[in-house]
Amino acid sequence: MLKKLSVLPILALVILASCAKGTPPTTTANSTTATTAATAETAEGTTTATKTAAKPTEKIKWLTIEQAAERMKQEPRKVFIDVYTDWCGWCKKMDKDTFTNPEVAALVNEHFYAVKLDAEGKQPITLNGHTYTYKPEYRSHELAVALLQGQMSYPTTVYLDEKMNMLAPVPGYLDAKNFSRILRYFGENHHKQMNFKEYEKSL
Repeated sequence: MLKKLSVLPILALVILASCAKGTPPTTTANSTTATTAATAETAEGTTTATKTAAKPTEKIKWLTIEQAAERMKQEPRKVFIDVYTDWCGWCKKMDKDTFTNPEVAALVNEHFYAVKLDAEGKQPITLNGHTYTYKPEYRSHELAVALLQGQMSYPTTVYLDEKMNMLAPVPGYLDAKNFSRILRYFGENHHKQMNFKEYEKSL
């Protein structure tokens, strides 16, 4: 698991804001986060992003990453990880405005195992025989450092394939419309045929 931490070459994503704290630690990852920032206005309750039929009360079914790993043994699917911190205001806004959107929840629940990871959590996490721990020198959890490739910006949404190999970390706040596009891009396997910029043009 987490054998290869690579980033998609081009993701033309809308990154509105993010929280950063301290100097990002360096890691062995040799890829750079390839995201193109663009400004956009956010609107609460945006629901035009998806076509998935959603129940009004549908909510994201959050798991720990250990729980997701166990479920993948029986039913493989992609994993979406919300990497956050308690002090990050944009993380809280994404919780309140984006993750509560019923159509977003429907897309997540259909295609992904949804995981929340506190980047500054102190509890050890064991995956595939390896235990990740909190690193005081980074002021971050070792697993968060690996997933974010040392670029400690919050919130960051991370996407893994069915074997828990990296698809892409996407830093920054995303509203429901733009988040839904990313969920469809990976969840419906469009990333296997085209880059994100091409996918956006096809919509």
